[in-house]
Amino acid sequence: MPELFAYTDGACSGNPGPGGWGVLLRAMDGDSIVKEKELSGGEGETTNNRMELLAAINALESLARPSTITVVTDSAYVKNGVTGWIFGWKKNGWKTSNKKPVKNVELWQRLDEAQRRHKVTWEWVKGHAGHPENERADELARAGMAPFKKMKGA
Repeated sequence: MPELFAYTDGACSGNPGPGGWGVLLRAMDGDSIVKEKELSGGEGETTNNRMELLAAINALESLARPSTITVVTDSAYVKNGVTGWIFGWKKNGWKTSNKKPVKNVELWQRLDEAQRRHKVTWEWVKGHAGHPENERADELARAGMAPFKKMKGA
């Protein structure tokens, strides 16, 4: 059974501003790539954090059946949120420890639901540090953002 990886990234031109998300899905058998799929999209007025979340969400939602997958992100916000903060938020009715509503709550809830079907391992990598798959996810995120930058005249 091949190992499944999702390399995810988000990008934003201005924060808020036009943004995009990208995903490189890769099935590996040892060191050999068995299958690869690329996903991207974007929004006209968004934030980098929203795009990082949407990359992870779309990676997991794109899987046709429950899977064991490693999601690799350069977003500490996503990794820390989904592996730590989310448990307290859910217990507190989607409020932070200081009783404020969780930002991007609908995306956190969607991510929580998307990962429920799968066995997910979350890994963080340093962004823009020459990690080839992370760099490709970044290119896909920028491609997802491109049509929205043109609309805005950016």
